[in-house]
Amino acid sequence: MFNELIANIGDSSNLIQLFSQQFLNVEELELIEKHSQKLIFNKGESLIKQGSKSTHVAFLYKGIIKHTYQKENYKTLILAIASAPSLIGGANMFNDGKNVFSVIAVEDCEAFLIDIHILKQLLMHNSKLALQLFDIVSEMSKGSIINFINLAHKHVNGKVADILLYLSESVYKNQEFTLSLTRKELSEFAGISEVNFISTLKKFEKEGLVIANSKEIKIINKEQLELISKLG
Repeated sequence: MFNELIANIGDSSNLIQLFSQQFLNVEELELIEKHSQKLIFNKGESLIKQGSKSTHVAFLYKGIIKHTYQKENYKTLILAIASAPSLIGGANMFNDGKNVFSVIAVEDCEAFLIDIHILKQLLMHNSKLALQLFDIVSEMSKGSIINFINLAHKHVNGKVADILLYLSESVYKNQEFTLSLTRKELSEFAGISEVNFISTLKKFEKEGLVIANSKEIKIINKEQLELISKLG
């Protein structure tokens, strides 16, 4: 089932190639198939919980998730938002095995959970697979870190422009999309108040940059949003 799903996704990304015969032989693919399980996560459910022991790597093949981190004062930060296909928990194979953040479904999601010990076993004997996985994990981590740093050093206009562009290019992959996240979640991701996020979005709409109708967002002037993002 897992192998058939990978073959039918129709995506040429490094992540999809990771689970193909380009990096795995038939026996290795069968081993992953044997030690993976398909699960459905409803909106709001956790795929991974911060602080828990990491037992699986999740291959998200349907839906959108958010990576969150809860601080000691119980304030929650949204570190990243990602859509399928995505690999979740891969970085835990290179640390102490504890989940450093939570991963929560922001819409109904479907994923295959792969036993992390089986994956580690394969990595020990397959250097080509190990290098590919390390490259994927590094790129995903780098993208999240750069995005977080950019948002931290921008003013409100730049932050909201960044969020809209990020959603369009990296999450929904379209300039017209239906939000799976609330305005509150988006303001948490941007690191600003919900009031500031909503007022800035309305300002962008008045200026003809976007159309924001409840959950429906349409980017009208991407070039101007990119300029606002660049100026910060």
